[in-house]
Order: sequence, then structure tokens, then C-alpha cells
Amino acid sequence: MREITPNELSERLRDGDSSPLVLDIRHQEDFEEWHIPESRNVDVYDELTDNPEQAKVALSDLPDGNRIVTVCAAGVVSETATEVLRELDYDAATLTDGMNGWSRVHRHAVVPADIDGTLVQVARPGKGCLSHVLVSDGDAAVFDPSQYFGEYEAILDEYDADLVGVFDTHAHADHVSGAAELADRHGIPYYLHPKDAFDLDVTPLEDGQSVTIGNLGIEVVHTPGHSEGSVSFDIGGAALITGDTLFHESVGRVELGVEAGIEDSNVERNAATLYESLQRLLDRPDDALVLPAHDPGSPEPPVMATLAEVRERNEDLGRSREAFVEELASDIPDHPPNFQRVKRTNVGRESVPPDELAELELGPNNCAAE
Repeated sequence: MREITPNELSERLRDGDSSPLVLDIRHQEDFEEWHIPESRNVDVYDELTDNPEQAKVALSDLPDGNRIVTVCAAGVVSETATEVLRELDYDAATLTDGMNGWSRVHRHAVVPADIDGTLVQVARPGKGCLSHVLVSDGDAAVFDPSQYFGEYEAILDEYDADLVGVFDTHAHADHVSGAAELADRHGIPYYLHPKDAFDLDVTPLEDGQSVTIGNLGIEVVHTPGHSEGSVSFDIGGAALITGDTLFHESVGRVELGVEAGIEDSNVERNAATLYESLQRLLDRPDDALVLPAHDPGSPEPPVMATLAEVRERNEDLGRSREAFVEELASDIPDHPPNFQRVKRTNVGRESVPPDELAELELGPNNCAAE
């Protein structure tokens, strides 16, 4: 077999003992920006494109034994790499759709939260995205879903649960939200704070509101700063779905909405607002599990930490208000790819053809302040 699917590669990499050597043949700068963890970069993209024979020298000293999986952006040039490697007697296969395909992989695992129900975390390792499915007494809710619904539908089938609500913690800037379409497919409410809804038809959320899923009440905590409509969800005091407000070792960046042209604010004001929002979350129980919407490494679910652990690990939480604002306003990391269009798409200000949505969100996750 000369091809391997992204899901099959994901399973083999998780297996450990039978993991293949993942060979990324893209330019070094593209590899450094975004790649599959533990992969090896041999920059022979130009050689493979212009004259594949010239790539043989660079590819001839790879280790024997393990299968080699070649990777490029879309799985086209890597097919040539696979052919060259096979001519060199390596056991090689091409990753179908390359990094584009890898970005669609989803994995899930149960979060051990002390609640009257089950909380499942869905990780998207190629994007560093985390979403959650809450199941209680036959009802279910999905939080921060991607545009690819297969994993969520499989979880609903696994628990024989009816989807009754879809929630976004905020209007995302790094990936296309699937919340509105998922809610529409099931004929159920799409919940979003009105400050982030703009031109969308949503069921509005407000601070202090309680939404019931099965036997569980979910408290809405308005935590603006990363975006004006950012909210966190307190699930029975046992788990906090914090979106991009609070990560385990960082906090949400504060300039994306301003630079996307959809917020009438500024970076300093947003940073000050975020500082106040974080104080509200820090008042929650120490043993509450903090469940953010992203983890920039290739996340293996469940990604979680108690609020007490986050307080110790997260340097941003120990800063004074003045130092916090200065740090976030002055240290601006690289932006997520196409973040203006992604953000505008997620608030209903731009309509992107379905065949362009996947390409729009490709690239690394950069939603945390560094």
C-alpha cells in the first residue's frame, strides 16, 4: 500500500512500538511553523519538484527498518518522495492529503470530572484544538465543535444521547466553527454571547445564566478580554470550560478582534478586561478541572489540570494588573493564519464557499499570549 490515511497514521503514532518514521519534505520554514510531532524534516521539496533524481542523495541515508510516511502540504509532492524512496528500497507510503489531512484528525477521551454525567474531550492534534461533549440523562451538549462532525456524532451514538444544545465559548480566530451548522442539522439552539454573535442567528448567553443539560446545570460566566463575548462554562463546580480565556500555562491574546476590524476597542483595554475576567475564574474551587479550547502541542486527550495546578504553572496569573496589561499589550506573537477571515466568518461577517473552508484554517494554532 502506497498511501496511509491521516486517521491510520494517528493510531500508529499513538501505538508507539510500531510507529513509522514520518518524513516531512517541505521547506524548513514551513516545517518549523507547523508539523506532525516527532517527524523528521529533509528539505528536498524543490528537488522533488524539479528533478527527483537530485533528491536521492539526501534521502539515501534514512534509517532502515521502520516504514517511512512522506508528508507535504497536500500529499502531491510527497507522492514523488515515496516513489524515490521505493527506488532506494525503503518501505514508504504517502500521507493522504498531507498536512491538510492531518489537520482533520480528531481523537477523544473521557474527562474524569465528578459530575452527574459524562464529559468527553475531543482533541484535534493537527490544529491544537480541544472541544467537549457533555452527556447527562440521555441529553448531550457540544462545546466549541470543529467543522468536521464525525467524531461528535460517533460520541452521541456511543452514549445513545440526544443533542440538545451546541455552545461556542467565543468567536474563534484559528479555526472555522461548526457550531451553527451542527445545531441546524439537529434543529436545536446554538448558544453564543451576543457580543460575539454579530450577524449570526443565535440563542444568546448572558452572565450568570444557567442552562440545563440532563441532570446538570451549566453556569455561564462572561469572561471577556480575548473577545468581547468570551464566556466560560462552570459545570457543577467540577469542571471549567474556559475557551481561550484561560490556558494551563498562558491566557488568551487580546488583539485579534481589534486587528480583524470587528471590535471597537484597543489592546490595552482588552488586556485590562481579561485581567478582571481571570479574577472571576480564580474564585472557583481549587479542584475544578480547567478545560481550555486549545493546546498548541499535538494534544492527547484528556488535556486537563486543576485550577490549583494552573495557578502554580501559569505565570500570567501571578502578575499585578499593571504588569499583566503591559505584558499582553507589548508582546504580540505571530498571528494565526488567515485569522481576519476566520474571525469574520465565525461572526457571520464573511461567507466563504464550502470548498474553501478547510484551506482557510490550515496552519498552526496561535491563540495564546506567549
